[in-house]
Amino acid sequence: AVQLVEFGGALVQPGGSLRLSCQTSGFDFKDYGMTWIRQAPGERPEWVSGISSTGDTQYTDSVKGRFTVSRDNAKSTLYLQLDSLKTEDTAVYFCAKRRTSWELVGLTYTDRGQGTLVIVSS
Repeated sequence: AVQLVEFGGALVQPGGSLRLSCQTSGFDFKDYGMTWIRQAPGERPEWVSGISSTGDTQYTDSVKGRFTVSRDNAKSTLYLQLDSLKTEDTAVYFCAKRRTSWELVGLTYTDRGQGTLVIVSS
């Protein structure tokens, strides 16, 4: 069975950094695009970033230049580096497996993890 488990969420001050990890299993990680989605309290899920199987990346405008998505195919692990964090980045962050190798943008996915909570507050 496909499993995705996120790690790394924490309470951090504005301007701080975090690195989220998503450990995956149950599918051939290197063959699929992956994505990060977040959901703030009381809000709808928001697409944050995507990475194709070949390493192409895309970001929603609000995080461009601050967040960096990457993948380690040997470890079947997805990462999201969050820098220059803002209070509006507070949300539960989910990693998700795409249906294809190339999809970068949007909320379509086949499987999603349970999420990790990021709180940005002074």
